[in-house]
Amino acid sequence: MTKKLIITLGATLLVQTPAYAINAKYRQQLERSGCTQVSEAQGCDIRKSKAENAKAGFVTEAPANNGNSASQAPYAGQWVAKNTEGATVATIRIDGKEQVWVNGKKVKAKRSDGALVFHEGLITYTIQGDRRLKDEDSWTDSDAGTKGPIVTE
Repeated sequence: MTKKLIITLGATLLVQTPAYAINAKYRQQLERSGCTQVSEAQGCDIRKSKAENAKAGFVTEAPANNGNSASQAPYAGQWVAKNTEGATVATIRIDGKEQVWVNGKKVKAKRSDGALVFHEGLITYTIQGDRRLKDEDSWTDSDAGTKGPIVTE
């Protein structure tokens, strides 16, 4: 009985394959079109440009005149991470090239699922790129188990 169970379990583990959310080509199409996976399901066309999808009402900002998406920086500005009592945990500065400074110290940042994510020590900061989403910018301290909002200054 145990032998059959081990063989069945081993075969099951060998058959399972990892799942990947999206491939590189699809991600590029989403970025070029200004669509998200959710807006695509609502009718945003990934084969069209950001400007065309903006006219259709799926993208809130049309691209700049030169079409350079680097000139659009939803994350740029001064931010303040606060605790639940409203005290400042950290001050955050993000420039137009998505370079991030936490309390004056430059940190590495990466985009993840439409958000800019960066770490300073044991604290993880997440700022959403879609400014229509309210109360989604937050920080989490994995050591202390605390968290709080990030607000624009």
